[in-house]
Amino acid sequence: MVGGEAAAAVEELVSGVRQAADFAEQFRSYSESEKQWKARMEFILRHLPDYRDPPDGGGRLDQLLSLSMVWANHLFLGCSYNKDLLDKVMEMADGIEVEDLPQFTTRSELMKKNPSLKSMPRRKLYFSIKAKAEDSSHFQHELQA
Repeated sequence: MVGGEAAAAVEELVSGVRQAADFAEQFRSYSESEKQWKARMEFILRHLPDYRDPPDGGGRLDQLLSLSMVWANHLFLGCSYNKDLLDKVMEMADGIEVEDLPQFTTRSELMKKNPSLKSMPRRKLYFSIKAKAEDSSHFQHELQA
């Protein structure tokens, strides 16, 4: 009889996990890759019990979804946010394993690597980079002709 009770408990647990995953699926963005969604869904499911909307509709679920997007945008797109907010979402995501994350270089890191760019105004820097790109594409076009 003990074996039957254990099997029933496992089946109930699996059923609960499936229901939670089905519930979370409605929040997937059409632009999220499978890898991004899997990580964000884990974030959501991990904190869902703490962010369930109260009967008066306090919007706690919306807050959780927003925090999950901040975390995913920072991780996968390199977006930057307020330090306190980033600290909060990184703490909430502690232990979530995500492989093959992209590497991003911030403007300040670029400036540290190339000090000569510091004296150049941003607008001039943009046009300088754009002009170099156009010059090189013109050169490549001449080679192909």
